[in-house]
Amino acid sequence: MSFQSYLARRTLGLIPKLLIASGVVFMLVQITPGDPVTTLAPPRASPETIEALRNKWRLNDPLYVQYLTWIANMLQGDLGISAATRRPVTEMIALRVPISLRFSALALFISYAIAIPFGIIGAIKQHTVWDYLSMGFVLLAISFPSFWFAIILILIFAIQLQWVSAVGYGTIGLLVLPAVALGLRGSAIETRVMRSSMIETLNEKFITASRAHGLPERSVVFKHALRNALIPIITLFGLRLGYILASGLVIEIVFNRPGVGHLLVDSIFKRDYPVVRAILMILVTTIMLGNFLADILYGLVDPRIRYE
Repeated sequence: MSFQSYLARRTLGLIPKLLIASGVVFMLVQITPGDPVTTLAPPRASPETIEALRNKWRLNDPLYVQYLTWIANMLQGDLGISAATRRPVTEMIALRVPISLRFSALALFISYAIAIPFGIIGAIKQHTVWDYLSMGFVLLAISFPSFWFAIILILIFAIQLQWVSAVGYGTIGLLVLPAVALGLRGSAIETRVMRSSMIETLNEKFITASRAHGLPERSVVFKHALRNALIPIITLFGLRLGYILASGLVIEIVFNRPGVGHLLVDSIFKRDYPVVRAILMILVTTIMLGNFLADILYGLVDPRIRYE
């Protein structure tokens, strides 16, 4: 199978997954306690007014009709109208996405920038003080949630040292604390995977053969072993996208960033279900696209996977 066929097969495989995910998201929001009409209706609204609102927003339609209408509108780029603000949901989310993407992308970069060197050092310096330090970092980072790191970073760098501000957004300096808080915990998992993969790769026969041919150790490690050891890290990439997005929702609340996470929480409290449904679907789609990207990267890193 050629790489083009492999790419086409993976692309087609996304369609049923997205349909199943959309059904789950639709039903989860549908069974959420509370009536969205309470947001739409004015205080002490009459039963006639409430019924008119139900008809206007098509809440009395059968569930399958509501679902199919939602899917059809999404395919046209229409995510609906916010029940709380009466603004297009697409417009509301578009204003928040850049804010979330900035510190999420920086968090992902920080995560890999920590994990890959620490994992390599832990592998080539196995059972030395460097290995124990890297594993100590893993144990510390994985033992605490991201929001705990966020609070500690605020206390130290924003309140005590006053090096950066914990309030506001828009500049690189204001992105550092939330990005570090978000990237630290994820880097622990990646460091552990990178170390294990590197140790396993360094014990392979082709590495022994490379050393037997007199290749410098630096060339053996970085030219031959590293490429193969990176495959499990790429496997984690899609999952990391999901983790970054999900954890980023909490981090946005801690740092009061007006991103997508902040909008999601506000919409849940307001029972603004069109916004909630749209954001959840965007998150699920992004996670699936991350896994899809990981599949494509497999083929680029390891050509053997192209023909499976």
